[in-house]
Amino acid sequence: MSDRPTALIAEDEPLLRASLRRQLAVVWPEIEVVAEARNGREAVQFFDEHHPDVCFLDVHMPGLSGVDAAQHIGRRAHVVFVTAYDHYAVQAFAEGALDYLLKPVEQDRLAETVSRLKERMQSSRPAVDSQRLLHDLAAQLVHLQGGRRPETLRWIRAQVGKTLRLIAVDDVDYLRSDAKYTVVGWRDGSKPAEAVVRTPIKELLEQLDPDQFVQVHRSVVVNFRAISHVQRHDNETAEIHLKGRSDVLPVSRNFVHLFRQM
Repeated sequence: MSDRPTALIAEDEPLLRASLRRQLAVVWPEIEVVAEARNGREAVQFFDEHHPDVCFLDVHMPGLSGVDAAQHIGRRAHVVFVTAYDHYAVQAFAEGALDYLLKPVEQDRLAETVSRLKERMQSSRPAVDSQRLLHDLAAQLVHLQGGRRPETLRWIRAQVGKTLRLIAVDDVDYLRSDAKYTVVGWRDGSKPAEAVVRTPIKELLEQLDPDQFVQVHRSVVVNFRAISHVQRHDNETAEIHLKGRSDVLPVSRNFVHLFRQM
């Protein structure tokens, strides 16, 4: 029977799940990933089947959340949360002495977490009895999802030719509705690029940071940081010129007031 430590990875995004597995192989080559779950229910099922030593749980997954899965796991394994939530929720993890990794996961940060896990695994059980902390954190995450500060989108999964790309939201210049699809104008390094997603522009807008992205037309959303200048017209409309791109975006009468001071 192998004495290697074992792990479960639960993450609903396949590319992020594969990335974490590859990074783990680099910073902790001894560990064996015995199961990969696509959602919280699978995480619970696979944990009961494989009894891994460590569970890397995405906080926000379909069905059961990572926090729900952690409540089921209890003190039977060491839990590390992987989260895209803003600093308010991250603070809750830190104050509760719970391990967490912020997306996108950085290898140096993962190495620090692995070092702490190795120390804790010298004892027979996880050191922190975290059930009350998990209960409080679950309540806070519900508030963040349904209250005033919902989770903001960090990545957009898009098809570029035959390649599936994960586009960081900070690299997005604009979104434009195109029939049943949404065109994402983004920067591949310094090179302007476009990709197509099936998610409606309205649904994407609801998940974006309102301090960074704004709707300027019924079919256009723009990143404030990408704007070079705005040219107003006599008919109470305007057009947006972008930094380093030839694209010109329309601003309708309903939204031109956003740029009166520019």
